[in-house]
Amino acid sequence: MGAAQLVAVDIGGTHARFAIASVAEDGAITLGEPETLHTDDHASFQTAWEDFRERMGGTLPSAVAMAVAGPVKHDLIRFTNNPWIIRPPLIAERLGCERYTIVNDFAAVAHAAARAPAEQFLHLAGPERELPASGTISVLGPGTGLGVAHFWRDGEGSYRVQATEGGHGDFAPVDSIEDAILARLRKRHTRVSDERVVSGPAIVDIYQTLAAMEGRAVVERDDVAIWTAGTSGKDSLAAAAVDRFCLALGSVAGDIALIQGASGVVIAGGLGYRIRETLLSSGFADRFAAKGRFSGMMGNMPVKLIVHPQPGLFGAAAAFAREHLS
Repeated sequence: MGAAQLVAVDIGGTHARFAIASVAEDGAITLGEPETLHTDDHASFQTAWEDFRERMGGTLPSAVAMAVAGPVKHDLIRFTNNPWIIRPPLIAERLGCERYTIVNDFAAVAHAAARAPAEQFLHLAGPERELPASGTISVLGPGTGLGVAHFWRDGEGSYRVQATEGGHGDFAPVDSIEDAILARLRKRHTRVSDERVVSGPAIVDIYQTLAAMEGRAVVERDDVAIWTAGTSGKDSLAAAAVDRFCLALGSVAGDIALIQGASGVVIAGGLGYRIRETLLSSGFADRFAAKGRFSGMMGNMPVKLIVHPQPGLFGAAAAFAREHLS
């Protein structure tokens, strides 16, 4: 593998993150200080790219690694939760690059999880041991949407990543409160996916459902306000909504692990990190393992939270290295 410098980009529904990445001869990846831009502040990815280029003095490396929040297609990429589009055939011309790699954003996170050292994981549930050196590891994370991927380790140090759209599976309530959440969401959506309940913006519907169940007047609050109130300990209803979110996340994570045949699970994303203390004290672990006849197997599966500060950028660079430098 030769040394290289590249631009790493991680585009989600709300933010686009950019950083200059260096890949050393031995494959070690170093990220420069990231720049975070709001997708709402830019008409297109092209204008965001030009903004970042100006911030970097007008010149960028000729290689690009991109992680995008949506299905990766060869002709046209549309984002699930923002209006930007990217046309891969035009990337070299528009960005002035010689080589590029595009991966799904949670495929990038899976690359990061596969390469991150043990000290970059926080234990959440199951036995307190490292992730297995072989087999499948499920990776999921709530943010603007719900990202899902997995990677498979061969036991000899190599791995393969598979992107998925698992966050768009049907939401399955397991108690009367979740029945009420589902009923509320069905008034607006003919089909309610996991992402409608297990994502950052979903806390609004959870909160309003709990308020209605208690006969409280529904106060219009955005998701940021509810998350802030719920994790501060100063608002009992918002705190109950956050706890309910953690329960639902545990159920969905367990479902995905079963579907993917996982032997370990990684929770990723900034939201998961911000509520890590709540996750640890919530019913997340019980819900993860509560899978009937498979409860014993699920309870013996390690579940970790990756605490790398920029897993999307790091993972995009890792995907580029595997494609172009190995």
